[in-house]
Amino acid sequence: MMSIRDANIIRLIERLSEHYKSNISNRFIRPALLQLPMEKQAWDLIESLTEKIEQYRYQGYHLDELYRQIAACARFVAVARRDLVPSLRTRLSSGVNASTGPDKVLKDMAVNNFASNLQLFADIVNELFLKLVEFDKVQAKGKRPVYMNLPELSDIGRLLVG
Repeated sequence: MMSIRDANIIRLIERLSEHYKSNISNRFIRPALLQLPMEKQAWDLIESLTEKIEQYRYQGYHLDELYRQIAACARFVAVARRDLVPSLRTRLSSGVNASTGPDKVLKDMAVNNFASNLQLFADIVNELFLKLVEFDKVQAKGKRPVYMNLPELSDIGRLLVG
């Protein structure tokens, strides 16, 4: 399996990772994320894409693995839109996590902007997917591109657009 070291793709992954860590899986939202009905494998794939950039920067990314990580991100977006966006405020306002002072302002900002931040995350994931498909087609050189062999990619667009 070929390694991807394309600078544009790596920059896009870095942008995706930074956005995810700052705006999606931050200290205010993470407790609610952990309640989402997603399998551990999907969380592992998302973490691998968003947290282990240094490791991949030197090794390169494997195309099939990137596609699986994108599929996990797309499932996450769909589940978060369905199960978290409508109830985020109530999930985070009760219990031990009640914030005061400056933390309350930051938490309110994170909650108020979550839906638009999730949409931006979905847009970046989609852009990454489209760049990979383009890269994949060029690399295939007349053979069947990798993405056509992965059934989990068939509904990426629907999951990301909502």
